[in-house]
Amino acid sequence: MSGGDNAEEDPVNPEGLAVYTKDLVRRYGTTTAVDGIDLSIPRGEVYGFLGPNGAGKSTLIRVLCTLLRPTAGRVLVAGYDVAERPEEVRLRIGVALQEAALDPRQSGRELLVLQGRLYGLSTSEIRGRLRDVLDLVDIAEAIDRRIATYSGGMKRRLDLAAALVHNPEVLFLDEPTTGLDPESRSHVWAEVRRLNAELGITIFLTTQYLEEADILADRVGIINQGRLIAEGSPDVLKHSMGEDLIVAEVEGDGDGALVALRSLGMVSAASRHGDRIVIATPDGPAAISPVALQLGHFGLEVRSITLRSPTLDDVFRELTGTRIETAAAR
Repeated sequence: MSGGDNAEEDPVNPEGLAVYTKDLVRRYGTTTAVDGIDLSIPRGEVYGFLGPNGAGKSTLIRVLCTLLRPTAGRVLVAGYDVAERPEEVRLRIGVALQEAALDPRQSGRELLVLQGRLYGLSTSEIRGRLRDVLDLVDIAEAIDRRIATYSGGMKRRLDLAAALVHNPEVLFLDEPTTGLDPESRSHVWAEVRRLNAELGITIFLTTQYLEEADILADRVGIINQGRLIAEGSPDVLKHSMGEDLIVAEVEGDGDGALVALRSLGMVSAASRHGDRIVIATPDGPAAISPVALQLGHFGLEVRSITLRSPTLDDVFRELTGTRIETAAAR
């Protein structure tokens, strides 16, 4: 990896973690945006980070990237303290934030060469790194065209390539596929998997797409009101719901239906979200018929009723009180 020798082993970070925070706090005046976050992210992991708007997600990633100083606590990235040795951290990380700062008058190659020079790479090193990066990130055919001609997906992939030129140990991706069409999004997903699998790069990924976190992340952390409220593999988080879900699309008011549903012995919880009623039950196949009968009894027209396992969206809504699509709307 670039950036010189590894940091001396830190007694607070004996495992050589890629990202380590202890009691991390970041305040803006009297407002606490990040409130006592502890993270331990091993090298080589893909870590997905989720949270509603205003939860502290963007603030935390900016602290990890040395763009903000922590107010309190300890923060190590690639083995170096972000407050005491920010320059060492910057040599070892790649960052692709939500808004790519690309000069439309440059070609893709000119941008990548400039990025390599900023990191002190020699001409031969830059040439070699461009070959490696263009093998990983699918923009080779457009590399000598002006960035002004690039599509949104190509700009995202170019920004990702720029973050990789200096061969970082840790890559921070802040909502890398927001606004992309499904095909471009799948290209980025494939590239993230390759970077992790082939190069062993640790990837810290914030996303508004729960499917993205489910597919890519080894572990997921959920932040709300500045605190880390859940952490685990996608499967562990989904299984933490512990039950089957019956989802009914309905029409009508159905006053009293939720109370009646909750009184059924096989129903653990019932909630309504617009025209959608979600019922949690330990035995979905046995409960689906009584649930449908109860809905009809209260005058609700059932347009559809499905039985499924919990998703990350269900976990997110249960923990934060909102759906991520609404939370991430801009």
